[in-house]
Amino acid sequence: MAAGLLLTAVQLAIAVGLLAPEGPLSDRYSTLIQHDSYWFMNIVDRGYQTIVPPIDHKVMEVSNVAFFPAYPAIAALFRYGFRIDAGTALLITAQLAAWGFWSYFFLFCKRWNVSPALQICGAVLILAHPAAFFLVAGYSESLFLMALLGFVYWSTAEGRSARICAVAHGIVMSGTRIVGIVCAAFPVVYSLFLNGWKGLRQPRAWFRQNAAGIGLMAGAMLGALFFFIYCQGRWGNWNLYMLTQAAGWGIIPDYLAVFKPSSYRWLVPALNDPTEASQLSMTLGAVILVGVALCELLPAIRQRAGLPVRAGIYFCAVAIYYLSVSGVACVNMESMLRYEFAVHALIVLAFLNFLRQFRAAPVLVRAFGIGAVALVSAAGLCVQGWYVWNFTRGNWVA
Repeated sequence: MAAGLLLTAVQLAIAVGLLAPEGPLSDRYSTLIQHDSYWFMNIVDRGYQTIVPPIDHKVMEVSNVAFFPAYPAIAALFRYGFRIDAGTALLITAQLAAWGFWSYFFLFCKRWNVSPALQICGAVLILAHPAAFFLVAGYSESLFLMALLGFVYWSTAEGRSARICAVAHGIVMSGTRIVGIVCAAFPVVYSLFLNGWKGLRQPRAWFRQNAAGIGLMAGAMLGALFFFIYCQGRWGNWNLYMLTQAAGWGIIPDYLAVFKPSSYRWLVPALNDPTEASQLSMTLGAVILVGVALCELLPAIRQRAGLPVRAGIYFCAVAIYYLSVSGVACVNMESMLRYEFAVHALIVLAFLNFLRQFRAAPVLVRAFGIGAVALVSAAGLCVQGWYVWNFTRGNWVA
């Protein structure tokens, strides 16, 4: 937890202390509220409001049911509990969740006995992602990732209290992002790889054997389910979130986008073109997922120890990637850089579990690996710095 707090403080210090516009500290801090943050503030202050059908363009005062409720709901607790403004409440919520995300990252490393060197490399690789600063901005990225890692952590622990913690994290997860509904299947995937697939031939026996995982999955879906029930009861449309996304943002999912060669862009993006960066991040995300699959499948390097938990994490990463690409393909992959960050964090975490099984590599191999991490991280931090500079001045970056 101390390491998680340190990294959160480092992210805040860089964003607010070094890159935000000149001015009083409170003004610099408030520059982390931009773009989607204003929609969350509107929900915190006014609650959900809409006409049916939703308005056909973005007007938050008319139709704001375009975001899941967990992040603004938790922020509202701070807003009215401590009598602070909505923007500050959103930032406090996001930054506490960022602390939770980093804490779970190091708790996994401790559980898996990952060496300190690998822990540092993994943390730096996540920290240096160009979109990592969204962990401390007024966005829902940190809450979703904290809830997801907490759900995975407690789902793979023993005991009744662990199951209760897993369900609580799962409810927040599916109540924060729609993709959390699919990620709720992690315990079932974990159980399948742990117990084997042969039981599928006998459905009743399989159900009894995996009842705990199925129960956790069902409990974790309650966050989204309650939101849909609320929309149905208030407006008569359980899918009002999807209708608002389609009407205001033009989001028409293309579930075949990942299979279309035209979706992949290979050119180096211009720094002042965030859409091109998102398009490249979609391509690099696919390359990384294929590379991880090869590492797990090639007989020469595959390792079976820890595979069930890695398989579950890979499942979540693929689900987030696939659904994100399907959703933003119709808008030229806009915001994919931000959505791909969650995939990146999960892959790094799973790969630490994979690497910790190998014996200590020769000195030259370790030196090469550390040098590669340092080089990639330096490039990522430079790009992230440019994005933070723009973001805190109100420019769109992802």
